[in-house]
Amino acid sequence: MEKNTAQTLFSIFSLLLLSSCVSAQLRTGFYQRSCPNVENIVRNAVRQKFQQTFVTAPATLRLFFHDCFVRGCDASIMLASPSERDHPDDMSLAGDGFDTVIKAKQAVERDPNCRNKVSCADILALATREVVVLTGGPSYPVELGRRDGRLSTKASVQKQLPQPGFNLNQLNSMFSRHGLSQTDMIALSGAHTIGFAHCGKFSKRIYNFSPRTRIDPSINSQYALQLRQMCPIGVDPRIAINMDPVSPRTFDNAYFKNLQQGRGLFTSDQVLFTDQRSRATVNSFANSEGAFRQAFISAITKLGRVGVKTGNAGEIRRDCSRVN
Repeated sequence: MEKNTAQTLFSIFSLLLLSSCVSAQLRTGFYQRSCPNVENIVRNAVRQKFQQTFVTAPATLRLFFHDCFVRGCDASIMLASPSERDHPDDMSLAGDGFDTVIKAKQAVERDPNCRNKVSCADILALATREVVVLTGGPSYPVELGRRDGRLSTKASVQKQLPQPGFNLNQLNSMFSRHGLSQTDMIALSGAHTIGFAHCGKFSKRIYNFSPRTRIDPSINSQYALQLRQMCPIGVDPRIAINMDPVSPRTFDNAYFKNLQQGRGLFTSDQVLFTDQRSRATVNSFANSEGAFRQAFISAITKLGRVGVKTGNAGEIRRDCSRVN
C-alpha cells in the first residue's frame, strides 16, 4: 500500500515538474534578440487576412485548439496530407485558419532578421491572440519558444478531441488529461461565441433526439424551430450556422447568456448549464464579462503549454505544411 502511494506521489511530482519545466522554457519575449518585431509582423498579417474574411477568426482559434489537443502545440496540424488533417474531426477545419498561419509565416520569413527562426507553432499561438483581439476579446501576453513537430498522423487524432454530444464527465476527463480544469474548459468553450458549426453536427438534437421526443428538451423550443429553418431535413450537412445567435462576430460573454436560455448549439455546450456542477461558473461568466475574460486568458495560456517541444526538440519549419 505504502509503495503504491509513494509511486502515485512520485508520478504526480514528476508531472508537476515536467509541467513547470515546460512553462519555464516558454516565455514572453522569447524572440527579443533573434526576431524582435515578430509580434507586429504577425499582427499585421492576421489583420490583413481578417479584413478579407471574418472566418479568419473562428478558423484560427479552432485550429490552435485542435493542434494543442493532438500531440501538443507543435503545429503538427499544419502538415499536409497524409496527416492529422485526414481525420474526420479535422476535415471540417476551415482553410482560412491554415491560410492565416501560412501568410503570417511568409511575412515573418521576409524579414531578414527572422528567417528560419520563428516556429509555425509560435506563429499559430500569436495569430490566435490576434483574432481574439480583432473580434473584441481580451489581449494577453503570449508565451513563446515552441518548436515544430515532425510527426502528424490521422490515427493520432482518434479520441483526442471533444465531441458535440459529450457530457460534463467526458469533457472534464478529456481536458484534465492536458492539465486543464473544469473552469478552464468552460472558459475555452466560450470561444464558441464566434464559432460556427455544420448542420450535421447537431441535427439529431432538433429532429431525432429520442424515440419519445424529437427535440432535445434542454434546447429552447423557439431556438430549435429557428435551427430547423436554417437546417431543414435533407439540407447539405456541411451548411454552417453561427454558434452564437446573438452576437456571432463579437468575442463576448453572450455565449453564456445563451446557455442560460437553452440556446447552446451542441449538447456539450448546453450541458455546461444543465449540469449543476458547472452551472455556477456559467452564471458567473454570464453576469461578468470581466470574469470570463480573465478566465479565458488563464485557460488559453495553459492550453498553449500543452505538450510543447522546446530546446532542441522538433525543428523550426521553413514551410509550415511540410517538415524540413
